[in-house]
Amino acid sequence: QKKPHLSALVGHTNGLTKPASLAATATRAAGGGGGGGGATASSKKLVIKNFRERPKLPDNYTQDTWQKLHEAVGAIQSSISIKYNLEELYQAVENLCSYKVSATLYKQLRQVCEEHVKAQILQFREYPFVMHRSDSLDSLLFLKKINKCWQDHCRQMIMIRSIFLFLDRTYVLQNSMLPSIWDMGLELFRNHIISDKQVQTKTIDGILLLIERERNGEAVDRSLLRSLLSMLSDLQVYKESFEQRFLEETNCLYAAEGQRLMQEREVPEYLHHVNKRLEEEGDRVITYLDHGTQKPLIACVEKQLLGEHLSAILQKGLDNLLDENRISDLTQTYQLFSRVKGGQQILLQHWSEYIKNFGTTIVVNPEKDKDMVQELLDFKDKVDHIIEVCFQKNEKFINLMKESFETFINKRPNKPAELIAKYVDSKLRAGNKEATDEELERILDKIMIIFRFIHGKDVFEAFYKKDLAKRLLVGKSASVDAEKSMLSKLKHECGAAFTSKLEGMFKDMELSKDVMVQFKQYMQNQSDPGNIDLTVNILTMGYWPTYTPMEVHLNSEMIKLQEVFKTFYLGKHSGRKLQWQTTLGHAVLKAEFKEGKKEFQVSLFQTLVLLMFNEGDEFSFEEIKMATGVEDSELRRTLQSLACGKARVLIKNPKGKDVEDGDKFIFNGDFKHKLFRIKINQIQMKETVEEQVSTTERVFQDRQYQIDAAIVRIMKMRKTLGHNLLVSELYNQLKFPVKPGDLKKRIESLIDRDYMERDKDNPNQYHYVA
Repeated sequence: QKKPHLSALVGHTNGLTKPASLAATATRAAGGGGGGGGATASSKKLVIKNFRERPKLPDNYTQDTWQKLHEAVGAIQSSISIKYNLEELYQAVENLCSYKVSATLYKQLRQVCEEHVKAQILQFREYPFVMHRSDSLDSLLFLKKINKCWQDHCRQMIMIRSIFLFLDRTYVLQNSMLPSIWDMGLELFRNHIISDKQVQTKTIDGILLLIERERNGEAVDRSLLRSLLSMLSDLQVYKESFEQRFLEETNCLYAAEGQRLMQEREVPEYLHHVNKRLEEEGDRVITYLDHGTQKPLIACVEKQLLGEHLSAILQKGLDNLLDENRISDLTQTYQLFSRVKGGQQILLQHWSEYIKNFGTTIVVNPEKDKDMVQELLDFKDKVDHIIEVCFQKNEKFINLMKESFETFINKRPNKPAELIAKYVDSKLRAGNKEATDEELERILDKIMIIFRFIHGKDVFEAFYKKDLAKRLLVGKSASVDAEKSMLSKLKHECGAAFTSKLEGMFKDMELSKDVMVQFKQYMQNQSDPGNIDLTVNILTMGYWPTYTPMEVHLNSEMIKLQEVFKTFYLGKHSGRKLQWQTTLGHAVLKAEFKEGKKEFQVSLFQTLVLLMFNEGDEFSFEEIKMATGVEDSELRRTLQSLACGKARVLIKNPKGKDVEDGDKFIFNGDFKHKLFRIKINQIQMKETVEEQVSTTERVFQDRQYQIDAAIVRIMKMRKTLGHNLLVSELYNQLKFPVKPGDLKKRIESLIDRDYMERDKDNPNQYHYVA
C-alpha cells in the first residue's frame, strides 16, 4: 500500500512541483480509496527556511571595511592605483548595506568627497584676482586649470559611484531627500568651487574674453569653451552666472557695431555683414553655448543690427538696389527684414513709395509720352520679377504693388489711357514685323494688366475705336485673329457693353464683304460696267466713330459709280440713307513714267490731286484747291505727302518742307522707285491734332450724358435725397474719375431743365420731378 503512495508524492506534473493544497487533497484521496488510484496526482513539497540565527559580522568588520573603502577613494582622488580588487570593494559595500550601515556609509563618503573638493580651491588662490582684459594669457591658464579640475572631478565621481553603486541603488534611491552620489559630487563642486565669488568671476570673465576674441576674428580653443559652458550647465549656474552677462555684453557690442557700420558701409555690404553675424552666432550656439541661449542671443543681434536701423537702411539703400535691379541683395534684404518684428511692414511702405515715385516720373512728364507705355510695361516686368524672386511671391507685396500702380497711373488723368490705346494700335497694325503671334499675344496680355489700373477706361475706348476703324477701313490690320483676341480680352475685363460697338464694327466689315459679292454680280449685268473696280464698306453709324463729312469734287466716273451703287443698295434695303465718307476712301492708281509703269496706293484726296495731272503738267496750290474742293489743312497735308515725302511724285516749287500759298506743283516724269506698288497713303493712318482733340472732347461730352443719366436714375428711385448722399451714390455708380465740382454743375443743369428741384427750406435737399 505504501509504495504507490510514496511515488505519488515525488511525482511531477509538467516538471513543476504541485502546490501544497493540491498535494494534500491528492494524499487524502489516495489514502481513502485504498490502492493506486491517486498515485499520479500527488507531489512532494520542499520548504526552505532561514537560519534560526543571523550570522554575526566579525568584530571591527565595519571599521576595517570602511578603512579599505576610504583608501580606495583616496587612491582614486590622488589618481594612483587601487590596492584592492574592484569587485571585492563592490562586495564590501553590498555587505555593509546588508547590515544596515548604509546611513553611516553615505555620510562618511560625503565627508571624504567634501574634504577633497574643499582642498581643490587652494590651487586657484595663486592667480591674481584683479584681472585686466589684457591679461588674456593668465586668464587662459586659469580657465584650463578650472577645466582640468572639473574633468578630474567628473572622472573621480564616476569611479567612486561605480564602487558604491549598491549604496546608490538601494539606500539613496529609497531616501528621496538624499542626492545620488553623482548629484552629491555636483553639489559639492558647485558649493565649494564655482560658488566661490572670485573663482566664479574669473571663470566667467575668462569665458567672455575668449568669446569676444573669437568675435573679433581670432581663433580660440572652442573645445575649452564647450567644456566650461557645459560645466556651468551641469552645475545649474549657467543662466544666472553666465547667460545674463553674456547677453548684456552681446547687446553692447552689437549696438556699437550697428551704429558704426551704418555710417561706414553701403547697404548691401552692411546687410551682408548682418547675415554673417547671424550665421556666426548660430554656429556658436551649435558649438559651445547652451541651446536655451539661442532665442535671446539671435533676437539681440537682430534687434541691434537690424531692428534699430530699419528705416535708415531702407532710406539709405533701397531705391538704389531697386534702380540697379540687384536681385541677390534685394532677396537678402527681404529675408533679413522678415526676421524682425515690423520689418516687413516698413519694407512694404518703402516698396510702395518707390513704385509710386518711379511710376510718377514715367507718367507725368509729357516729353516721355512717346515711350510711356513701353516704360510702364518694362517697369511692371521688373517689379513682377522682384516680387517673384526676391519677395517669395508674398501676397502683401503683390497687392500693394497693384495699389501703387493704380495710384500713380491716374495722377495724370486720361493721357495714359489714350497712349495705351495708341500703343495697342501700333502693335496691331500691318507692318509690325517685330512680333510673332505668340509674342503679340503676350504683349497684349501685359497691356491688359496696365489697362486694369486705369480709371478713365472710356478714354481708352474712344481712341481704341478710332484707331480700330482706321485699321479696318484702310486695310491696315495685321491679323484678324489678333484683333479678335484683343476684343475678347476687353470683353472679359470690362463686360459686353464695353465692346458691343467694337464687335459691331467687325460685323459691318463681314456684311460689307457679302454685299460686295452681290454688287460685283450686279455690275456684270450692267450694259456699261466702267473700268473702275469699286469696293464699298457699309458702316452702321452708331458703331463707328463720328466723322465730319467733307464735300469734295469727284470726277464724273466716280460720281456715276456712286450712283450705281446707291441704286443697287437702296433697291435691296429700302428706307436707309447712305452718306459717303470721303476722308476714309483709298484707291490704287496706275501711272506711267519714263522708267516704266508703277502703281500707287493712295488716299481719295491724293487720288483727286494726282488725277488733275492727266489734264496738265503744272498747277498752283489755289488751282488744286478749287478743282478738288478739299479743305485747306487737309489739302496741305496731302500735297506735302506727294511732294515732300520719300516718294515724290510731284515736284514743289519753291522747295521746302511746308506747303505755302502760291506754291506750284509739277508732275515728276523722272520718278524712280525700286518697288512696283508704292504706298503713299500712310498719311491716312496718322492722327492729326484736331482728331485727337475732338476724340477727347467727345469722351467728355459722353461723360456728361452718363452723369446726367445716373443722377436721374438715382433720384427717380429715391424721390428725395441730400446732396452728400447723392454725390456718394454717384461715385459708386460712375466708372470714370470725376470732380465734385463737375457733379455740382450737372445737378444745376438738371434743376434748370426741371428734372429735379431744390427743397424750399433746405437747399442741400433735392426732390425728383416726375
